Amino acid sequence: MKQSLAAITNRFKSSGNDAGVKKFGTFGGVFTPNVLTILGVIMYLRLGWVVGNAGIVGAVIIILMAKTVTICTGLSMSSITTNIKIGAGGAYSIISKSLGLEAGGSIGIPLYIAQTLSAALYIIGFTEGWLRVFPDHNPMLVSSIAWIGLLTISYISADLAIKVQYVIMTVMAVSIVSFLMTPAPVLPEVNYVGNFEKANFWVVYAIFFPAVTGIMAGANMSGDLRDPRRAIPLGTMSSIIVTMIIYISMAVVVGLVSTPDELLNNQMVMVDKALWGPAVLAGIMGATLSSALGSMLGAPRLLQALAEQKTVPFYKQMAVKTASNEPRNAIIVTGIMIEVAILLGNLDALAVLITMFFLITYGMLNLVVFLQQSMQIISFRPTFKVPRFVSLFGAVSCTFMMFLINPVFSVVAIFVIIAIYIWLTRKGLDADFGDIRGGLFLTLAERAARLADQFPDHQISWKPDLLVPIKDPKVWAGSMLFIRNITYPSGSIFAFTVKDDEEHVEEDQAALTELLSPLKEQNILVNSVVLEDEEFLHGAKLVIQTLRGGSFRPNTLFMTIGGEWERTPIVDVEGNGSVIKKIGSFRKRVFGPTKRDDTINQVVSLASKYKMGVILLRQHPRMAFGVQKNVNLWLRDKSPNWHLAILIALQLQLNWGGKINLVTVAENGEEKAHLRDFLNRLSDQARLPSTTEFHVLTGSFKEVLSTAPRADINIFGLSVTESGLPLSFIRDMPELVKTSCAFIIDSGSESALV
Repeated sequence: MKQSLAAITNRFKSSGNDAGVKKFGTFGGVFTPNVLTILGVIMYLRLGWVVGNAGIVGAVIIILMAKTVTICTGLSMSSITTNIKIGAGGAYSIISKSLGLEAGGSIGIPLYIAQTLSAALYIIGFTEGWLRVFPDHNPMLVSSIAWIGLLTISYISADLAIKVQYVIMTVMAVSIVSFLMTPAPVLPEVNYVGNFEKANFWVVYAIFFPAVTGIMAGANMSGDLRDPRRAIPLGTMSSIIVTMIIYISMAVVVGLVSTPDELLNNQMVMVDKALWGPAVLAGIMGATLSSALGSMLGAPRLLQALAEQKTVPFYKQMAVKTASNEPRNAIIVTGIMIEVAILLGNLDALAVLITMFFLITYGMLNLVVFLQQSMQIISFRPTFKVPRFVSLFGAVSCTFMMFLINPVFSVVAIFVIIAIYIWLTRKGLDADFGDIRGGLFLTLAERAARLADQFPDHQISWKPDLLVPIKDPKVWAGSMLFIRNITYPSGSIFAFTVKDDEEHVEEDQAALTELLSPLKEQNILVNSVVLEDEEFLHGAKLVIQTLRGGSFRPNTLFMTIGGEWERTPIVDVEGNGSVIKKIGSFRKRVFGPTKRDDTINQVVSLASKYKMGVILLRQHPRMAFGVQKNVNLWLRDKSPNWHLAILIALQLQLNWGGKINLVTVAENGEEKAHLRDFLNRLSDQARLPSTTEFHVLTGSFKEVLSTAPRADINIFGLSVTESGLPLSFIRDMPELVKTSCAFIIDSGSESALV
C-alpha cells in the first residue's frame, strides 16, 4: 500500500524515539565507547617499548600508519551510515544490507566471538594489573569479581554502563594528564630514530596495531542510538582523531624523558615517570575494565541482531529484548561464554585470531563502500562522501595488516568465515531488506560486456546459448532433459512464448518459469518472457531481431518438430484425402504443407539470416532418449554443415558419459577406405574422445539406416533447400532409426576444430 511522504517522514522520526526506550547520543553512545576501547593497556604498557625500538620519529610514523587504516575505515563507515538506515549490530547490519545476510552473518558471527573473547582478555589483563598492586590476591577470584561486576552493570542497562564508562574515562583522563605533566627532565640525548634492537619495523608495527582498533564499539550500539546516521560518523571520526593526538603526545613525552633501556625493559615506565604514579596505575586498570565493558555492551547486541535474522542457533531466545531495549538473554549467554573463557586461562594464543576477525570486518566495510562507489548507482548517495581511493586503501591495508601480523591465523580466519558463509547459504536465509548483490553482478556483467564488445567474436569462445520458442509451457516438458544436456554447464537458455490473450499473460509466465525452474536450479542461465502478440511468427521475429542487439544474445535456435503418433488400426486412405502411412505398429497423419510447417520454415529462415545455428528435435514417442549414453553422429565427406553437430554431440557425450559413433555412408566398397580415413582425420582434428568409434556403412542411405549402431539419439546435419526444410524426412527418421533425432544447421560462426 502506498504511503504519503509525511507518513514516511513521521515513521523515520519516530523510529529512534520509541516510548520507554533509552537512546543515546553521539558522546555517550559512540565517542565514549570508542575512546575507552582504543585507549587500552597497549598505550600504557607497550607504547614505551615501541618508542624504545623505533625512536620518537619512528613511533610517530607507526602511529600515523596504523591510524591511517582506521581513519579510512572510519570514513567508509561514516559514508555508508549516512546512506542507509543502519539497524542493530553495527558492522553486521551494514554488511548484511549491502552484501546479504550470508555475508553479514559470516562476518558477524566471528566478530561476536571475537568481541566475547576480547572481554575475557581484557578482564585477564585487568587481573594482571591488579596483581601488580596486590600480588597476594587470588587471580581467579579477582577475575571472577570483575566479571560479575561488569556483567551486572551491562545486565541492568546500557544507560548504567555508559555512566560507569564516564567515570572510567575520567580516571583515564587524569592518568594521561598525570603522565603528560611528568616532572622528569628531558634527557640530553633523545632517541629520535631507533635502531630496532628488539624487533624490526614491521614486527613493532604489528604489535602496536591492535592498540588503534576498537572503532566499532560505538557502531555496535547502533540499535540504541537516537540518530545513528549522525552519531556514528561524528563520534567515530572524533574518537579516532582525539586518540591519535593522545597516542602521539604520550609517545613523544615518554621518548623525551626515558632512556632506551627504560623504554625497552620497563613496562611500568609511565607509572615511574608520571606526576602521580597511582593515577597511571588506576588508568591501566580502568583501560582494561572500560574495554571489557565496551565488549560486554556490544557483543550481546550483535548476538541479538544476528538472532533477529535467524543466523544463529536458538535465535528465538537470543532475539528477545526487554521493553527498555535490553537484550538480556543475549547478555546472559555472552556473560557465560566470557566466564568460561576466563576459567580456561591464558587466551594469548587466541588474541591474534581475535585481531584477524576485527581486521576482516574493517576490510569488508571498506570493500562494501568501494563496491557501491564503483557501481555508480543512484541509490548510493551518502550525505557524507569520501573519495573512492579511501575505501580501496582501507580494504587493501586491512588485508596487508592481517598477513603482516600473522599469515597462519589470517588463513585460518578466512577459512572460518568461508565455512560460515557456506553454512548460512545452505540455510536459505530470507532477509526482510534488499541488498546490492544482484546489482553488483549486473554491473560487473555490463562492464564485462562493454569490454567484450571491443573484441571480435571468435569461434574459440563458442558455447551453447539457446533461443527456445515454446508454444504452450503447460504441456511442453518432454525436451527439457535434452536441452539441459546440451547446455550444461556453461550454456544459457532464452525461452519465450507468444500469447494473444492479455488476461492470462501472468499465468503463462508462471507456467513458463515453472517449466524452466529445474534448469535454473542446476545453475544454467535461464531467461524467459511471454510476448503479447496476435501471431506466433510475428512475436518470434520480434524476439530474434531484438536479441541481435544484446551483448548476451543466443547463437542457436532450438525447436521441436511435432507430429501426432497414435495406436490405431491401419487404413490406407481416409475420406478427407489425407494419407495414412504405416510406420511399425504406429501410424501418422501426413498432410500437405500446413500453417505450422510454414511457421517453422520462416522461423528457421529468420534464424539463419541472422547467423544463428538451428537444432530441430524430433523425439521418438516410445524410446525418447533411451538410457542416455551413446550418440550417433552422421556425417558426409563433402558437407560443410557439421561443426555445430559435432559440438552438440560433444556436449551430450560430456553429460551422458557415453561414447560418440561417427557414422557415414559409402556407396561402394572402393569408397569405404577413403571415408574411414576421413572420419579418422576429422576425429583427430576435432579432438574427439578416444572412445569414439567409426562406422562406414555401405549402400544407399535409406538401406543402411537399420544397420547403424545402436544409440540413444541420432544427429544429422541438415541442408535447407529453396523449398524449405525436409519436414517429412525429419518426421519419419525417428521410427526408421528407432531413436529420437536431432537435425542441425550450422550458422557459420561455430568451429569444432578450434
